[in-house]
Amino acid sequence: MELIIGYIGFIISAYSVIANDVIQTLGTFISSNFKVKWWWLWLFAISILSITLFYGWFTNDGDVSYGRLSNIPFPETLKWWFLLAPIGLLVITRFGIPVSTTFMILSVFSSGQMVEKMILKSVYGYALAFVFAILVYVVISKQIETKHSLDKLDKQKKKHYWLVAQWFSTGFLWSQWLIQDFANIFVFLPRKLSIEQLIISLTCILLIMAYIFRRRGGKIQEIVNQKSNTKNIRSATIIDLIYGVFLFVFGNLNSIPMSTTWVFIGILAGRELAITYLLHKPKMKSTYIIIAKDFGKVNIGLAVSIVIAFLIQYLK
Repeated sequence: MELIIGYIGFIISAYSVIANDVIQTLGTFISSNFKVKWWWLWLFAISILSITLFYGWFTNDGDVSYGRLSNIPFPETLKWWFLLAPIGLLVITRFGIPVSTTFMILSVFSSGQMVEKMILKSVYGYALAFVFAILVYVVISKQIETKHSLDKLDKQKKKHYWLVAQWFSTGFLWSQWLIQDFANIFVFLPRKLSIEQLIISLTCILLIMAYIFRRRGGKIQEIVNQKSNTKNIRSATIIDLIYGVFLFVFGNLNSIPMSTTWVFIGILAGRELAITYLLHKPKMKSTYIIIAKDFGKVNIGLAVSIVIAFLIQYLK
């Protein structure tokens, strides 16, 4: 029975985590490549995912979480109520709310001290990403985000170079996100997987991703689509590169899991604020509202995860 609960939890978590977090890593990629067949984008994403998964499994002696689950032991008994977390995330995802999958999934398996560490790292991540994005876009907005510069790019052959750059930056970002969030996906499975478990779990993930790509990201994709110029290839490339570099540097400072959703929302918020201030000052009020709404949405996941964690502790 525990084995069944484990695999059900894994499948629900895999779908919910990827569907909810796909905007972070592949959202701008999907938006700016809306004319490309979905299965080409899918093949690109699953190639990087498979390499990252097998590399982590091989170098970490069967641990695909890259050490993120080393301080979150597998429960001695896996009861049905552990499924409340991924089911809750699944429901929230269907409503298109971008919540922290790290808090939603890992908090029910973690001690109170570990949850505090995850929250602290995520809050620092949001703040630093917000400031970092503002500084970057204060410098580059007038050169690359104006209507004139975007129209000029569309008429130049250099656009093909940006296409190549975007696919590389997306691949780098996608691999860094996977290193952070494999813990959320695989927390229901043993901390060290056999080769059979690895192949079965990978097959499930590939099928889930095919469904998500077929739907072009789903409802949560709207969060990226409503931001300035995210369908432009150059803007999307720069967003992906900033996010990937930030995850590589800050996310790998230690093995404590963190909310990549908070970091991503911080980057988008800082970017949007800088662009609006420099190029569209009359729209500052509406920008503040969008930033506040996005921040409020990610805090929903934190609140719900804490409630679920307390509920599971009570049921124990």
